This record gives sequence, C-alpha cells and structure tokens, in this order.
Amino acid sequence: MKYIDVAIDNKSEQTDTLYTYGCQYDQVQIGQKASVPFGVGDRMREAYVFRVSDQLEKEYKNLKYAESLDEDICLTEEIIETCRWMKTRYLCKYIDAVKCFTPAGSKSKRGKQRNPYKDEVGEPGRVPELTAQQAEALKPIRQAISARQHRRFLLYGVTGSGKTEVYMRAAAKCLEEGRKVIMLVPEISLTKQIIGRFIGRFGAGQIAVLHSRLSLGERYDEWTRIKRGMVNIVIGARSAVFAPFENIGLIILDEEHEATYKSDMTPKYDAVEVALKRLQQHKGVLLCGSATPSIATFYRSEQGIYQRLELTKRYNQVALPQVQVADMRDELRAGNKTIISRALYSAMENALEHKQQIILFLNRRGYSTFISCRECGAVLKCPDCGISLTYHKAGGRVACHYCGHEEEPPETCPDCGSRYIRYFGTGTEKVEEIVSEFFPEAAVERLDLDSTRRKGSIDRILDRFKKGKIHILIGTQLVAKGLDFRNVGLVGVISADVTLNIPDFRSAERTFQLITQAAGRAGRGDETGKVIIQSYQPEHYAVQLAAKQDYDSFYKEEIQLRNYMEYPPYSDLIQIVFSSKEEEQARAAAEEWYEKIIKALKSEKKGRVFQPQAAPMNKIKDTYRYCMLIKCPQGKRRSYTEALLNIKEADKIKKKAYAVMVDINPYSFV
Repeated sequence: MKYIDVAIDNKSEQTDTLYTYGCQYDQVQIGQKASVPFGVGDRMREAYVFRVSDQLEKEYKNLKYAESLDEDICLTEEIIETCRWMKTRYLCKYIDAVKCFTPAGSKSKRGKQRNPYKDEVGEPGRVPELTAQQAEALKPIRQAISARQHRRFLLYGVTGSGKTEVYMRAAAKCLEEGRKVIMLVPEISLTKQIIGRFIGRFGAGQIAVLHSRLSLGERYDEWTRIKRGMVNIVIGARSAVFAPFENIGLIILDEEHEATYKSDMTPKYDAVEVALKRLQQHKGVLLCGSATPSIATFYRSEQGIYQRLELTKRYNQVALPQVQVADMRDELRAGNKTIISRALYSAMENALEHKQQIILFLNRRGYSTFISCRECGAVLKCPDCGISLTYHKAGGRVACHYCGHEEEPPETCPDCGSRYIRYFGTGTEKVEEIVSEFFPEAAVERLDLDSTRRKGSIDRILDRFKKGKIHILIGTQLVAKGLDFRNVGLVGVISADVTLNIPDFRSAERTFQLITQAAGRAGRGDETGKVIIQSYQPEHYAVQLAAKQDYDSFYKEEIQLRNYMEYPPYSDLIQIVFSSKEEEQARAAAEEWYEKIIKALKSEKKGRVFQPQAAPMNKIKDTYRYCMLIKCPQGKRRSYTEALLNIKEADKIKKKAYAVMVDINPYSFV
C-alpha cells in the first residue's frame, strides 16, 4: 500500500491544498494523473500526485483511496517541483500550475496520429558559413552545453545579423550531446518561418510544435510525441516552455524583449523565469536573443548574470536601412490631412516602381478607433466595459476589444438623437482602404487579429507575401517581429506615437523596440532598405534613437530614469486586482487587503504599498475592478510575496463575492 498527496482538479480556491489518499497501486509515481473520490458525495475527480510515501505521517479517520491511475499522463518530478515553485512565485493554485504542463484535448478515437506539420518539407539549402562574429558568439554556448553547465546568454545582435543560425548551431550541439531543445518565439505568426528552417536543417521527424492555433487534438498528439521521447526539438509560442521533456539541454527565446512571453491569464507566469527554473534542474543553457533586449535583461548582462554575446553587423554585410522621420504636424500645416505623409507616399511609389515589397505597421486594428456625436460630443461605449467601441467596416459592426461585445453602428446618437455621427481615428482596416485607393495597381493585404481568425490564415498570408503575390502588407505587431523576407525594400511606421501615450513606465521602451524591430524588416536582401517613421512627437528620445537604431544610447537614457524612479530592474512591482460584480465589494476587498498587508509588513516596507484605487479600466465585461500596487526593493520580493501568500491562504477559508488576482511584474497596468 502506498499513500499519495494529490492536488485536486477543482476551480475553488478553498480546495487549493494537497489531500492525502491511500493507493493500492504500487507503481504509482509522482506526477501521475489519478481518479479519486472527493467531497461530501465522493464524486470522482481528476487529481495529480505531488508526493508518494510508504506510510502515513498521521492517522486519518476516514481515509479515502485512489480509484485508478492514468497510464498516458504522468508528469516528471522536475515538472511537479516547478509547479510547487510556480504556486509560491506567482501565488497561483496548484492545479493552475499543473494545467500548464498537461495536454489539452484527448486521444483520437480512431487512433489516428494528428501531426500538423508532417508534410512540411522545410527550407532546403546548404548550411551557411558562419561569420567571424557568429563563430565567436557560438563558442561559449557550445562549451556550456558540452559541460552540462547551467548558463545564461544574451545574444545581442542587430536585425538581420544571423541570430537564427546561431540558434540552430546551438541546437545541433545540444542534439549531439543527446539532449532536448525548446525554441520559443513571441508570436504564432513566426512559428511557420522558424519551423521551416529547423525542419530544413533537422528533419520533420525531430520536431514537435506547440501553440494555441493548433486544434485540441493536434495539441494532445504533439504533447504525447514529446512525452514519449519521439522528438528532440519543440518549437512554439510562450506555452511551449512547458513541453514535457525529461532532459532539457537548451531553451532559446527569440526576441526575448517581447511582452507576449508574460502570460496575461492565470497563472501570470513569465516564460523566461519558468525556463530558468527548469534549466536549473536540468543543468541546461538559456539563450535569449534580441536586437532590442529588454532593459531588465540588458541590465543583468551588465551585472554579469547573463553573458552578453554581440553581433554588430548584418549577415549579408548590407548596411542597416536608411531611416527618415516624418513630422506629421508639418504634414497638417502643409495641408496633407491623410494618414500617409508625403515622404512615405513618395517612397512607396519608388519601391513599387523597383518591384520591391512594402510593409506598413500600425499597432491599431479596426477601421476607426472610436465613434462620436458632433452635436453633443458623446462617444459610443461598450455597455459592459465603458470603453469606446472600435468600428470594423468589413463586418459592419462596432466591437469592444476587451470583452468582445459587438453591435451594429448607430445611425443616430443614442444620447441626443442627432444624425451627426462621425468616425474618428485610424486602424489597419482603414489604412488598407486608403492605400488601395492610392495604389490601385498594387496587391494590398492586411495581417492582424481580424484578418487571421481562420486556422492557417497567418501562414497563407505570409506565404503569399513570400512568393511576391502581395506587394504591400499592412499589419499590427504581427508584421513587426522577426519576419525575414529578402525583397522588402520599404517599411513605413504609420504612427509611432500609439505606444508612447500608454500610461506605463515601459511606454518609451516599447516604442523604441517596435520601431526598431519594424525597421529591421527592411533591406534583408542585397540592397539597403528604407524606413519612414511618422510621428507627432518626433523629438521624443525613443523616436530619435530608434531612427538611429542606437540601442546603447537608449539604454543609458532609460536606465537612469528607472534607477531614479526605482522601477524594474531596480525593484519588483506587484499588482493586485480585486474584481466583483458589485463595485462596492471590489472596493471593500481592496481596502481590507491593504490594511492586512500594512499590518503584515515591517515598518520600513509599508511606504512601498500604495493605496488601492479604481483600475484604469474600472469595468470589464460587467465586472468592476480595483487595484493596488506594491513596489519591492531589489532582492526583497520574497518577504512581500510570503506576506501576500499568508493573507491569500487565510482569505480562501471564507466564502466571498470577489476574486483576487496577483501579478508579479505585470506588462500591463490597465
């Protein structure tokens, strides 16, 4: 007889603890999925084993027994240890952490293997020679992999410098050592391009793919292939960091600066932190790559926590693109009221004349960003969130980008009845319409969340662009990250100010990164590319330094501000959000927690806990939200999170009409 401590698959905070059961199966292992009777009615529940012992530490009056074990799903001890760590690190439930590692979907009833990339042939071609800089960067990575050392590297290379080739050489070394590789990319749109290159180099049989655009059945089968050791490389977006490998030698994070590596759903994990935790246990190597590293990562490379490896030249030896900033205030003064500056229009004409492709970047989707009445000034808002609705012309609808609410656009003002309804602002859909009017002979397409809802649509659009069937590609962040097309001669950043005006201490950093990354899509072939940046704040240092592609100067400017304001990396920020259907409940919960936190902390820490207030987006989907911010000094986070964990554990005992969500170092304060 064995005795097991299990985490129950149950949503309630009140059952977030480990329960002890007897188990008649001697083969039971830590990490195994089991069925156990639970609760007053002894209903069967799924559970995961966190501990196995031969005897009980104390007597139980009515000890229950596990009913059965799942032979297909058994997590490793390393994974269970990581789940324990996630619970205390991110203040989540045991089962929330476990669910990150377990497969969605189920077995195929027909026994058919669902492999989404089995027919992928990859990008053929010989293995290119390394540049001197690439070879120098690869040397310490290979040494660390051979020695089975846990090391952290930052591959800091300008756009087009050949970082992907370094990734693939490092992966090859890892496979040579008999170990496994996880390759993370920030956007699903990038997976096909990376998959094509890796399959071309290593073969389709070596590779599994994990991301949310796969069907549930495909995800289950890919998970099974990984778990059974049938593949050696996993490629995917953020969640691929949870691949059930048993011998991880290398985890690669391409474009490590991207906010998409931070989860916006519970548990609010950071993929970099999870990767580090897993690699510490496997004695593996972390390789982060970026042309615009996050301020925090670059700071850690300055401190020696990461070894920085630099690629200062493009692989093809072509110069970085020529960058021009167009002051949109001057355009207005000159009578140009369109969203396309004269400089960008002229550059587009020239690029099309020379058979070059164009990418236009705007980080706003939809047609118009809000609808307003010219008579009374009322703005059409979401009834559930109170946020202005965005007009989508193609669907003939207005939509809320936070809760998904949709309705028909009004013909008259809902407030005053006036027919003077006006559409304001510009999104990618409107840009597509205007560009099609300006250049009727050009093939224009859009790449954003609205145009890529159907499965495979991202890959189809990018494939057409690669083949030259699209002349002008307009998109949101999907087009600004990591795409590598040799015939792109021009990139236009339609509005560089969108991210500058977000109420967030990282707004300048995000603006610099987006402009630099978007600009990096140009001139990746044999000719120098051109970039036009349109801005109403062209004098801002983020715009000026991005135009010069001068990361080092931007870092020096930004790190001084972070130090003065005690923002990360000089502190850790903890955001606590209280939500309820009743606004008073959310507000009262926030105030109650504030008092408990102040009481739990020592006097010198109390000044870093800020008074609760209504969240910037106070109401989302009929739910009211209040928030509180805590600023933890560098190296002191654990004492703060321990206090929060104790309060959270005590709070779960009582029934409550509110929910509490804790986010460590959030990437959004909305």
